[in-house]
Amino acid sequence: MLILDRFSLKNKVAVLTGGAGGYGRQIAKALAEAGARTYMASRNINSLEQCAEEYRKDGYDVTALQFDQGDEKTILELRDKIMKQAGRIDVLVNNAVARPMSDFHDSAAAFAESMQINATGLFLITRTLGDVMAQEGGGSIINIGSIHGMTGPHAARYRGTKVSGWWVDYFFHKGGMVNFTRFVASYYGRWGMRCNCVSPGGLYADGMEPIFVQQYNDRTFLGRLASETDLMGIIVFLASDASLYITGTNIPVDGGYTAM
Repeated sequence: MLILDRFSLKNKVAVLTGGAGGYGRQIAKALAEAGARTYMASRNINSLEQCAEEYRKDGYDVTALQFDQGDEKTILELRDKIMKQAGRIDVLVNNAVARPMSDFHDSAAAFAESMQINATGLFLITRTLGDVMAQEGGGSIINIGSIHGMTGPHAARYRGTKVSGWWVDYFFHKGGMVNFTRFVASYYGRWGMRCNCVSPGGLYADGMEPIFVQQYNDRTFLGRLASETDLMGIIVFLASDASLYITGTNIPVDGGYTAM
């Protein structure tokens, strides 16, 4: 097989959770463009279906399905729907995330809600679909982490802006995701399955405060926030046979933020 052919996802079935956000949209596009039959799943089916329709108009095989990562019943239903339609799962990208907290002193109930979705839910979706992948002969699980799982809050980045970085639940579960990735890689390795984590930096969005953008840019080697395509290459690489001997890793895609 030629090396470029190893990056193809043709004849593979990929499942992406939380596909309507900034990073989710480019992950879905990357999987579909590389040839995968792609399923996007999240609570907000309307936004997801709009995304899927856009990709189908471009000729890609993309289906939107509804599930709630905080509800095990819907996770099992998602598995059954995909298996009924596609008969297999080769790639799982765990990208869904809830953000119920915005400050260190938010309620314990908000923290518990976050953990139900972002920790317990992550475990359940990974185990449920991972077991199917193991039975089918292996595959690739990709967890979408964050630079916030690798560093503490950098208060100077927010100085003079209207936002802060005191999202204690986000730092908690994104940090845990890195070691969860290692556990999953070890557990499923006997079936030839791989599990890796990708930790992106900040994604540029219209409406960001210029002072925040400048302070963030100054904190990276490449001098900019991520673009709408910067995550696509690493996703295809880790999902494809080009990375068959890579597992248990955490790969920052952050313009050098965590290396500074």
